Amino acid sequence: MSLYRNIVWFLKGMREYTRDGYEAAHKHFVEKDLETSVAGRSFIITGANSGIGKATAMAIAKKGGTVHLVCRNKDRAEEAREDIIKDTGNREVYVHILDMSETRKVWQFAEEFKRTNTSLNVLINNAGCMVNQKELNVEGLEKNFATNTLGMYILTTSLIPLLEKSCDPRVITVSSGGMLVQKLRTEDLQSERGHFDGTMVYAQNKRQQVVLTQEWAKAHPSIHFSVMHPGWADTPAVAMAMPQFYQTMAGRLRTAEQGADTAIWLAVSPAATSTPSGQFYQDRKAVPVHLPLAWTQSTPQEVQTFMTKLDALAKSFQPA
Repeated sequence: MSLYRNIVWFLKGMREYTRDGYEAAHKHFVEKDLETSVAGRSFIITGANSGIGKATAMAIAKKGGTVHLVCRNKDRAEEAREDIIKDTGNREVYVHILDMSETRKVWQFAEEFKRTNTSLNVLINNAGCMVNQKELNVEGLEKNFATNTLGMYILTTSLIPLLEKSCDPRVITVSSGGMLVQKLRTEDLQSERGHFDGTMVYAQNKRQQVVLTQEWAKAHPSIHFSVMHPGWADTPAVAMAMPQFYQTMAGRLRTAEQGADTAIWLAVSPAATSTPSGQFYQDRKAVPVHLPLAWTQSTPQEVQTFMTKLDALAKSFQPA
């Protein structure tokens, strides 16, 4: 089954996830969807100092939004901030230093942000990692899971009360089409069993993000939740995590701006919130979250088990 999934997914990717796939989809975009000002609206973007995160921040700043860059590296974050201000003329761009893999610090950041800000309109969960060799964070958690799933979960759940008090609140999570090759695992959240394959661990984390988005949409109807696939984009993260894939696909990868397009559309366009909450998007369209005949669906009991375990783990690191 895993071989079938991988083959079907790769063929789909060559057709849809490349630059050619974006250009084909772009012909059907409604350009006026992005002809909007977001002045007075506030946005948090994690992992915003390069790649898709920076491209997203740049586009939102051009439209007048207040942008909070949440980044791990202070020097790169400040450099990104200066680039955005220089290119957009918008000085409402702020830097926050946070490593999303450090679970307790994610809690602390979210609580501090709520204390110092009266509103948050849009949260864009973009930060992610693909560590190919098993590595633990400072709290003993597998690093991919800590960053891609647990950190994102903590940040989002902690900020939901602030989002619910704000106008037209939205949460967008940058996932990956790679999640299509994985079924949600409820008994091994941190991929501790068997051979450790960083690519498949990443794909499992991205499946977890899709499930979280669906469950949040049910639990918090006043917020528009979405999860999206940027396609195969030419970013520093891809070059570092998947060097062989990056070299093989040279010339076929999307630009960072093309990869960011759907996240930007979901964050600013009135058209985006006319679609149901909780869906998975690719090139501005809601698309299926399972490959045909791939048997990756989860039962309601499996989803509930996942949510319960994740919430308990997150709360075990919550500061007193």
